[in-house]
Amino acid sequence: MNKKFEHKYQDNEELERKIVAMREGGKILGGVLRDLKEYVKPGMTGKEIDAWVRRTIEERGAKVAYDDLEESFPGAICISVNDELVHGVPTDEVLGEGDKVSFDLDVRYDGYYTDSAFTMIVGGKGSPAVKEMIKTTERAMWAGIDVVRAGVKTGDIGYAVEKVLCQGKLGVIENYVGHGIGKEMHMKPDVPNYGSRGHGYTLKVGDTICIEPMSCLGKPGNYVDKESGWTVKMKDGSIGCHCEHTVLVTEDGCEVLTLAE
Repeated sequence: MNKKFEHKYQDNEELERKIVAMREGGKILGGVLRDLKEYVKPGMTGKEIDAWVRRTIEERGAKVAYDDLEESFPGAICISVNDELVHGVPTDEVLGEGDKVSFDLDVRYDGYYTDSAFTMIVGGKGSPAVKEMIKTTERAMWAGIDVVRAGVKTGDIGYAVEKVLCQGKLGVIENYVGHGIGKEMHMKPDVPNYGSRGHGYTLKVGDTICIEPMSCLGKPGNYVDKESGWTVKMKDGSIGCHCEHTVLVTEDGCEVLTLAE
């Protein structure tokens, strides 16, 4: 935390506790996802990966956030393969070379939540179109993060994200959006991946939000798989993509909390 920010809020114990907890929890989360990228190999199943994630979170002193949901999610991490977009339930399906897989993870540390996601190709060898989609979606996420500062509207973030996705000729998912985060996993404000500049909620110093572009190679229509009750799939069978970071609004811009040390 920069000294100016730290000094201004040193008397606000609740905000200070939030920032300290979310910074530490975010580092743990970032470290788990960093190591997960190296861990995942062709031939593994979603359930094997899920067990590794749960064990790793607990070993590093955090809690599995999905255990806190009122409607219990059957796993420690969302694993969405190929035409699955988000909220994928870990299964016994074997991941193959070239499969696209998105990982979405929340952890709880000292009463506060952090949230992050990334998309990768298993084994590294895959469709050039899918590789480009992942790169573009990551660029869109960072374009949204780059505009974050006090006084900015959520529409400014959405505009920046959407511009990059559209330039990459990707489908823009509109029915799932980013969100506020802190003592709860999902809080106001909504942070859409589309929008108009100058519209929406006005960010203030101390806010913590999740910026999470979702895109696809086809049309953006999607549905929840009835069998799992969780996994969101693309209606046209195209490949989906999801990237996310938790961000703190500071006096001089923002701080990405979910990066590994």
